[in-house]
Amino acid sequence: MNPSAPAFPASARLAEIQQLYHLQSHLIDGGRAAEWAATFTAGATFDSPSYPAPVTGTAALTAFAERFAAGCAAEGVVRRHVIGNIAVTGDDGAGTLRVESYLQIVATPRGGTPRTERFTTLTDQVVRVHDGWRIAARTVRRDDAPGDDVA
Repeated sequence: MNPSAPAFPASARLAEIQQLYHLQSHLIDGGRAAEWAATFTAGATFDSPSYPAPVTGTAALTAFAERFAAGCAAEGVVRRHVIGNIAVTGDDGAGTLRVESYLQIVATPRGGTPRTERFTTLTDQVVRVHDGWRIAARTVRRDDAPGDDVA
């Protein structure tokens, strides 16, 4: 075994993390803003170059998700968050994980053809709380943004 290779997380924990990410996609895509925001910690930050400023805290995350849903409705577009390649890339041993994944946002206009709007990398700090896992910090890197080269 290669001592510098990342360790594989326990299967049950990885399944819980995957469920969190899958649930987040369904909630935001379904317009369930408050429930989506509840998948983050109360003081969580969401930082994406697709938006003018980082969002912090439950109320701001809820409003962010509400604006997302309203924008989709106004444009007559169904947007889907498709998260894949979820990898636990760090574990402090005390209930905080570093999780990286890829996110595609696919937009389908009513009666139209689906298209990929963005392809991004998510880097999250995920923390264990009394009833599961929550995102404490999310940083989004867009593949089309200059200076965001990924090795």
